[in-house]
Order: sequence, then structure tokens, then C-alpha cells
Amino acid sequence: QVQLVESGGGLVQAGGSLRLSCAASGRTSVSLPMGWFRQAPGKEREFVAGISWSGGDTFYADSVKGRFTVSRDNARNTVYLQMNSLKAEDTAVYYCAAKTGGYYYSDRSYAYWGPGTQVTVSS
Repeated sequence: QVQLVESGGGLVQAGGSLRLSCAASGRTSVSLPMGWFRQAPGKEREFVAGISWSGGDTFYADSVKGRFTVSRDNARNTVYLQMNSLKAEDTAVYYCAAKTGGYYYSDRSYAYWGPGTQVTVSS
């Protein structure tokens, strides 16, 4: 089993920055690839970013490429999402998830999910 808890969400003005953290616990949490997803009101959950277990490979949705950076610190069992140049359309609940198979961009590839953290960007 893997337990995930996100933190770092909040209210920020457009153009600002936030860093989300995802603390993982559980026997296999360090060895799993991880992903960030988000869900805005009335919309489906969408892929934001993914990172391999070593941190050597990263993946991004086109909508956040160049603005968001995913990283991980396996010694701390923590994955981060640095979000810069935030836009109003980035407003959503952000979830981290542990990937157990399949493609990074598909939420079906992730067996473990955190409860989410709200990010609100005011324009």
C-alpha cells in the first residue's frame, strides 16, 4: 500500500508561483513513478506532469510545458510540482498519484491517489 498527501496549494495571483509537495509513505512508494493530475470544476481530471522513479525522465502536458517542473527527492519520499507563471485556467484541485502501469498521461495507470490540494489563480 502507498499513502499520498499533497500540500502547498492556495490562492495566488496570475503570474505568480506555487510549489506543491506530495509526501509518500508505504513500502514501495520510493520505487514508483509518480504523476500529477488536476481537475477543474465541471471538467474531467487531466494529466499535468509525470516523473520516473529515478527522476531521470519527466513528462508534461502541453498546457504546462515550460511553466511547471516536476521533481522528486527519494530520500524524503517526496515529489514536487513547481508551478510558475500561473494562469487563471490553472485553477483546479491538484492530485498526486503513484503509477503502477501503463502510460503516464492516463489516470488508469495510477493505483494510488492523494486527497488533492486546491490551487486557485486569480486574474
